[in-house]
Amino acid sequence: MPTKPQNPCRHPGCPRLTHETYCEVHAKRCDNHRPSASRRGYDNRWRKARARYLREHTFCRSCEENGRLVKATVVDHIQPHRGNTDLFWDETNWQPLCKPCHDRKTVLEDGIPEYSYW
Repeated sequence: MPTKPQNPCRHPGCPRLTHETYCEVHAKRCDNHRPSASRRGYDNRWRKARARYLREHTFCRSCEENGRLVKATVVDHIQPHRGNTDLFWDETNWQPLCKPCHDRKTVLEDGIPEYSYW
């Protein structure tokens, strides 16, 4: 009886084939690959700062530049902080965006992942 064909490892950029979700190299690493939101800094302190910032900056910056007034619902980091706490809390690196604009910006500008090798 033929065996089921192997599939690519689900780890981004890994070319290995496996019968599991991840190859043997990434199986151990992907269990807790991304820390929780609170471990990445999005805790109660962030929620309070975010709420204050959105009260002060009501409209989406991207929509405003296109002549529309849309309520901002997301505080975006202009330059991705990638764990840098100084950049994370630097309000000059924040901008108010609506959810559709934030999602578009994230895919187009921040969507290029940075890989680190263990």
